[in-house]
Amino acid sequence: MKNTLRELEKFHGHLGPYVVLGYRMGQIANNTLGKDAFSKKAIVWTGTKPPISCIIDGIQISSGCTLGKGNISIEQEGKPKAVFSDNNGKSIEILLKPDIQKEIDTTVTEENMTNFSKMIFEKSNEDLFEIKNSLDLWVL
Repeated sequence: MKNTLRELEKFHGHLGPYVVLGYRMGQIANNTLGKDAFSKKAIVWTGTKPPISCIIDGIQISSGCTLGKGNISIEQEGKPKAVFSDNNGKSIEILLKPDIQKEIDTTVTEENMTNFSKMIFEKSNEDLFEIKNSLDLWVL
């Protein structure tokens, strides 16, 4: 855990809950679709306005879907949601649970951000996300 959090902090510039959540989203995608960064695509609905857009950095680190490779795109919706798909038409949709987003938005401060992010990192996927695996999801 410590090495992962240090790498997230180094890449992103600080450790915050949304970069941690993005990292976890990418891990879920890898577990479902495989780790080959060239066989996946992602659409992220966060937009590019922080702090929610920090999810994008976490997804890039863990999934390998990156702006540089062109296999990630950003929709300007302001939603903590990502859809990943592979070359075989399999998709997974990951959405942050509303109560987790509300907790982040109402309790995280500069003073408690690092500790809160560590706590988020340790929560189960079921506690954090609504996850849909489906061939019926929009394939990128």
